[in-house]
Amino acid sequence: MTTKKQIHLGAHFPGVNHHTVWTDPTHTPQTQSAFASFQHLAATAERGFFDFVFLAEGLRLREHRGQLVDQDVVGRPDTYAVLAALAGVTTHVGLAGTINATYNDPYELARQLATLDHLSGGRAAWNVVTSSDAFHGANFRRGGYLDYADRYERAREVVETARALWDAWAPDAIVDDGGSFVRPGSLGTVRTPGPLVDIEALPTYPRPPQGHPVILQAGDSDGGRELAAQVADAVFSRHSALDDGKAFYADVKGRLARYGRRPEDLLILPGSSFVLGDTAAEAEERLRELQLQTVRPSVARGFVEQLWNRDLSAYDVDGPLPSIDPLVDAPSITNGRASMFKDPVAIARQWRELSESKGLSIRELVIFVIGRSNFVGTPEHVAAEIDRYVQEDASDGFILVPHLTPHGLDEFADKVVPLLQERGSFRTSYEGSTLRENLGLPAAEAFGRTLSDSVTAS
Repeated sequence: MTTKKQIHLGAHFPGVNHHTVWTDPTHTPQTQSAFASFQHLAATAERGFFDFVFLAEGLRLREHRGQLVDQDVVGRPDTYAVLAALAGVTTHVGLAGTINATYNDPYELARQLATLDHLSGGRAAWNVVTSSDAFHGANFRRGGYLDYADRYERAREVVETARALWDAWAPDAIVDDGGSFVRPGSLGTVRTPGPLVDIEALPTYPRPPQGHPVILQAGDSDGGRELAAQVADAVFSRHSALDDGKAFYADVKGRLARYGRRPEDLLILPGSSFVLGDTAAEAEERLRELQLQTVRPSVARGFVEQLWNRDLSAYDVDGPLPSIDPLVDAPSITNGRASMFKDPVAIARQWRELSESKGLSIRELVIFVIGRSNFVGTPEHVAAEIDRYVQEDASDGFILVPHLTPHGLDEFADKVVPLLQERGSFRTSYEGSTLRENLGLPAAEAFGRTLSDSVTAS
């Protein structure tokens, strides 16, 4: 009997965004009883044998037309503090945090992530992201930003430097004979010649239990895909349709060979939501309710204003799109959100055609455009679809984003996970003690590995 490909699952803690029903009376904001919310989601993920829980990061509250975006004002707690606390109340589930490689330095990153890996017994993961705008950079001591072409290069240098710092401690560096000390000659100094990372450092904390914490990467551009092929252990992607997923999967895994890597060395994990019902019709009705709760009139108008780059408060969100074209030569009225609009005039034209062909209002169009990939239906249908995506190499699993905090994952763990287990494509217990082992990833290279030309150790 052929062994089925195993599904990997992460659980994204939903926060301040247009996919979370944070106005629901059962929702607990991050700043009110915050840790209880994080703990509940992590406990549910561990009960459901998920590989990891995943936290996003925001370096600055977003602004639109000179005002803070209302979805952001509830605040964002520090990622390291939350994950360190979760390490003490969980035993198996991995702990993944989004940390920016543009505005954080590798020495600090390496030390903080090594600490988390030790505190959790080898369950730390780092989602590497980049920023390219001065709005975010203004929150940091050097301000400014990197050119787009440089941000992925800096991210590569930061990751390689962090790995060199983790590797600078030999596995047997610590001698414990009643008083711990470092064995002479068991540490190396890490030197990086730049151009974007230029340090000479002797790391102060021992090598992590995993060797290297798991590296995740999010980015769909060509530069992002190439960075993933170079340094990532898993990719947090956004491809929802089966054929699109297959194309992305083949493209990124096809880049691995030139870096001496195998297809199984990198996992593809799209982000997705789910909506369950006792019948398909009930699930669709619940989805519609969620869409209307998340894409409120202010959210719909704000999203369209990003593209048009102008005040559209005179337009009814339940009416048609503006007939005027977007402003393309004026400063952006939105700060803090990555732009998805490379050609606003062309996109506006496409949206009008879509709106007219389907009879969509502004709000209905926004629901259609920004709708995250959703698995919608009965638990049996959702389990079958998730299994199909993985078995047909459209993904290696999913990072699930529930709509409610903190109880949104409960229904999936109770109703869908048992069905995946019955299919033989999902674990019934954790295989290893570290996140790297549970993800089926190769062991990190040991002390003394050959470093790239840009990072050397002595």
